Amino acid sequence: MTDASVMPHATGRWRMLAIICVGVVGVLATWFSATAIVPELIRVWQLSPGQAAWLTNAVQLGFVVGAVGASLVNLPDILPMHRLMTGAALLAASSNAALLVVGPDTAVIARFVTGVALAGVYPPALKLMATWFVKGRGLALGFLIGALTFGSSMPHLVRAVADGVDWHSVVWATSASALGGALIFGLFVREGPNPFGRATFNPRQSLTVFTDRPLLLANIGYFGHMWELYAMWAWFLAFAAAAEAGVHPFPFGSPSMLSFVVVASGVIGCLAGGWLSDRIGRCLTCAGMMIVSGACAMLIGVFFDGPPLLLALLALLWGVTVIGDSAQFSAAVTELADSAFVGTALALQMGIGFGLTVVSIWALPIFAQWIGGWQWAFLFLVPGPVVGTWAMLSLRGRPEAQKLAGGAR
Repeated sequence: MTDASVMPHATGRWRMLAIICVGVVGVLATWFSATAIVPELIRVWQLSPGQAAWLTNAVQLGFVVGAVGASLVNLPDILPMHRLMTGAALLAASSNAALLVVGPDTAVIARFVTGVALAGVYPPALKLMATWFVKGRGLALGFLIGALTFGSSMPHLVRAVADGVDWHSVVWATSASALGGALIFGLFVREGPNPFGRATFNPRQSLTVFTDRPLLLANIGYFGHMWELYAMWAWFLAFAAAAEAGVHPFPFGSPSMLSFVVVASGVIGCLAGGWLSDRIGRCLTCAGMMIVSGACAMLIGVFFDGPPLLLALLALLWGVTVIGDSAQFSAAVTELADSAFVGTALALQMGIGFGLTVVSIWALPIFAQWIGGWQWAFLFLVPGPVVGTWAMLSLRGRPEAQKLAGGAR
């Protein structure tokens, strides 16, 4: 592909980046809509803890099924990306709105469908972004993941400052947000001047994710990263709530507000990771972020009872680094995979990665109960960044690493 900075239409790439980010955030608000209103749904629907947990995990599973299914039929490389994203966004809006009329059992199905729909938005958006950026691709993808990260933090902010908001209003707002994203994709988004090749149906192409050694190493790095990321996001509030009794004054005033600030701080990490990876290389950036985030997972239990300042600083550092490398694994796939099957490779990478999040989200509270509380629970996540670091440093030593931004540095 040719450097986007010299292409005729490359002058509009930052504008297109902003448009895609706004649309993606609008649609992906539906991912966490049920999470934001779980306390109300537990009361109104008389949910058990297990039923409440499935309102979150059903989305994860739906995303896995959607991403893997799309990769098996090469859907992201056959359909025009903006059309696929528009249709998927409409499906996400309608399945999310179904929460207004269904009961607790059917709600889990609706959340599953929402996850399937989101798999038709997020991976294609990454590929679409890459058609606008060759130079600066890491930073561009960092902006996209940063926008997603900020959206992911919003439920904690809602719980912290607007505890009395009616849950129906949250569902209406997120459904309207997804509808707005669909309109953006359908009316304003187009492919960039550096398109990938168009694929034909070839299920065997998905196997290259496992048989191509450099691509496999990049994916193992991503899988280690995902083992840590979503479980940390899902259960940090529980950790903070457990720590509140022994920490005075509590950082940022409440566990919910601390959780919001910690997750939202990942925006800084995404932008820093994108800037670094385009300069020192994907491999070093990802390995460095995982070394720091893994260390935070090991050490945060030390400050479970304070001092408050150190607890807050370590939590913020973890929030920055746990997501800071996320976009770079996807950027690496766009550079290592067969150009005609980039969408397939991204969808399969995310499908397997999000499958791992289902396991780590489910297992972490069990581990916490087994060891007697939340103080040392995050030790359970440490193997993820350890394995991921090994994979990215191994990739750095291979000649194929020269294909990546920053090469093998």
